Amino acid sequence: MKHYRNLFVECGYSEEEVSAKIREVWEKLFLEEESKARIYYTDDMGGYLLDTGNDDARSEGMSYGMMMAVQMGDKEIFDKIWAWSYKNMYHQEGFNKGYFAWHCTTDGKKLDDGPAPDGEEFFAMALFFAGNRWGNGEGIYNYAEMARTILSDCLHKGHEREGHAMWNRDNYLIRFVPGLEFSDPSYHLPHFYELFSKWANEEDREFWEQAAKASRAYIRLSAHPETGLTPEYAYDDGTANDERGFGHFYSDSYRTAANIGMDYEWFGCEETPVEVVENIHKFFQGVNPEEYTRYYLDGRAFEEKARHPLGLLATNASASLAYADGTKGKWFIDLLWESPLRTDRNRYYDNCLYFFAVLALSGNYRIWE
Repeated sequence: MKHYRNLFVECGYSEEEVSAKIREVWEKLFLEEESKARIYYTDDMGGYLLDTGNDDARSEGMSYGMMMAVQMGDKEIFDKIWAWSYKNMYHQEGFNKGYFAWHCTTDGKKLDDGPAPDGEEFFAMALFFAGNRWGNGEGIYNYAEMARTILSDCLHKGHEREGHAMWNRDNYLIRFVPGLEFSDPSYHLPHFYELFSKWANEEDREFWEQAAKASRAYIRLSAHPETGLTPEYAYDDGTANDERGFGHFYSDSYRTAANIGMDYEWFGCEETPVEVVENIHKFFQGVNPEEYTRYYLDGRAFEEKARHPLGLLATNASASLAYADGTKGKWFIDLLWESPLRTDRNRYYDNCLYFFAVLALSGNYRIWE
């Protein structure tokens, strides 16, 4: 059985404190109706995670919620989120058949038919874990079969229009959205692709094995060589795509460091770009989150403050898993431990990244086989 490190304990916190922390965050986000940090709500269609800043439900957040639920062992919440997602977001016909609308109103109306691939990859991974942890049921609760179907559609879409697949099958890179030939470095999850190469349809397993390798190389390619900062959008050669102002280090970009940490923790590959985390930590070491801004990739600061400073702190802390000695990130881990959940209107993204960090750093973000 794989050993998962508990960096909180390694940094001096007790097992009891860590267990209490995990439970407290889960309850405040999902279970306590009066919690000001809450992001999960239920209705007669199931359950949804609310993007509190935009008053909608997003495939990103729904798939995040499913991953959180399977890691916490809460099948009831998992099934409610999955039922809501499938009913309201999943296209069963039409141009985007097999994909999920990237956001909906809270009463289930699609606001945009287009998909966002980070949702699909998290949906698939959470479903595989659910099938492995709880067993597969019937219909949409045949979790593993649904995951394989999602991944197959992601790769083989294109009968309606050239380039409508979510991954570029020539270079193995995930697209920002189908039909556009650029990527988002934070979408690259080589640790997921390693598992897809074992559990996806057999004819696609070689693709996922190559995608894991390509994504590790791409993350390194898109990161600034000194600061480690990655753009929100980047072309396939790794250069920043700033056509719409997304070529800088901002909200999407935060996740890249955390993804590197998870890749190292799960697979410990020599190809994992650990030096990117080292550079990011050097850049942010000693900087108070209140001072975080949008940044040029070379580290120059915009006047614009970071919209999600707690989320950035959380990803920097969880990136400590990229080190053989995770206590190298103790400064970030301690600061995260001392930071409360966000309770204002913009809390959704920050609190998601915060909880993923708590799960990861405590050794509770696990591969379920």
